[in-house]
Amino acid sequence: MKPCVFIHTNHKQYIGALVSAYSMKRNSRSPDAFDVRLIEHATYKEFFDRYEGREYRRDGSTRRWLNDDLQSFTPLRFKPPELMGYQGRAVVVDPDVFAVQDVWELLSRDMQGKAIMCRMRGSGPFAHFASSVMLLDCAELRHWKMEEDFDKLFRMERDYKDWMNLEYEDKSTIGLFEPEWNDFDRLTPRTKMLHNTRRMTQPWKTGLPVDFVPAERSLIPGLALLKRARRKLFGEYAFLGRYKPHPDAKQEEYFFGLLRECLEKGIVDEALLKEHMARNHIRHDALALIERVPALPKAA
Repeated sequence: MKPCVFIHTNHKQYIGALVSAYSMKRNSRSPDAFDVRLIEHATYKEFFDRYEGREYRRDGSTRRWLNDDLQSFTPLRFKPPELMGYQGRAVVVDPDVFAVQDVWELLSRDMQGKAIMCRMRGSGPFAHFASSVMLLDCAELRHWKMEEDFDKLFRMERDYKDWMNLEYEDKSTIGLFEPEWNDFDRLTPRTKMLHNTRRMTQPWKTGLPVDFVPAERSLIPGLALLKRARRKLFGEYAFLGRYKPHPDAKQEEYFFGLLRECLEKGIVDEALLKEHMARNHIRHDALALIERVPALPKAA
């Protein structure tokens, strides 16, 4: 079995996932050495539907599970070892992560005996592992059972945030790779994979109504309670406004440059883009932007 890059996604981030998958092969000097696969929320619809509207533990409080939320795909980042038969190497990324350099360098690197490699996010007492991009030695992760672990959230045995931050893993099995493999809204000559992680400014969402629930932990006394009260009294997305333009025009140009190539190569077509524009999954001026952005430099 070849090493594999997995992109986990749902219907709302499907276009981003297709662009991500394309970027992985486009920017690799060894595109035939690995596979790229999407892990789609829709594939597991029957499973996730059992939990719709149920309360689960998150950020020390509770939330209702909503399959229509922007990030309902996130539990699937723990699925690759099982899909690989608990053998070989895998990289798993969010659907808002795009290769800028060669992902094969990550898939083939020395893991120094670690089961997981990722980067840190935050600093000091607030630092945590970022599981949004992970290199996995699947044979060492036989304890990852996505469905069982997801169910523990609803039995209040696990907290979603702690699960995403790899708090339930043996820390001695986690190694760190360079931040450039998961570059948070930063595009420089050193960037290897660009992650448009700040949801409010994802370049393909500008102008659309916000459709995610923000984090509710806060260092400001009482603010977390106010956020929870807003959600419970007025609805999940009430008063959250619209997605903002990305502050770095280069990142918008990079995404839409990749999307234009996907359109030219038939990976996506206008009908699919128009469908997702109509469903508010991608900004309504996407086709006009595709025409305006400069062509990307040739892949190395």
